[in-house]
Amino acid sequence: MYISQQQTWRVGKVLLLSTGVILLGTVACGATTTTAATAETGVLAPCPDSPNCVSTQSDPADQTHYIAPIAYTGSLAAAREQLLAIIADLPRTKVILTKENYLHTEFRSRIFRFVDDVEFYFDDEAKVIHFRSASRVGYGDLGVNRKRMEEIREKWRVASGG
Repeated sequence: MYISQQQTWRVGKVLLLSTGVILLGTVACGATTTTAATAETGVLAPCPDSPNCVSTQSDPADQTHYIAPIAYTGSLAAAREQLLAIIADLPRTKVILTKENYLHTEFRSRIFRFVDDVEFYFDDEAKVIHFRSASRVGYGDLGVNRKRMEEIREKWRVASGG
């Protein structure tokens, strides 16, 4: 049986596309597992080595990635509702998952529509909100994730009357 060069190219494209779909599905499934685990354990995924992520659970000596958590008083439910109200006022934001002690949100950049994932974990015992804000793609983010989280912290301070 003779296979033309054009048929060979088509088969190669189909294999490449199929591999990409499988890899994308694997990454998406992994993200869901991390989210469920975070809500149960309170442990956020570590930041990668790249400077496009900040987390309250990074080593405080790591000036690139560490950022302080947000303290709250009162009930977890009230803190959660206050944070949801703050997030709702921010542009290009979508709440992906809401649990009693956990939120997963997406923020999109204005021009290129890049997605940053932001997770919040409410540690009611310590009365702090841990969070992780990370770019999905790229290496650097020009400090966007840190600026966003500092903006949320400031809005929290104002809403709390502090």
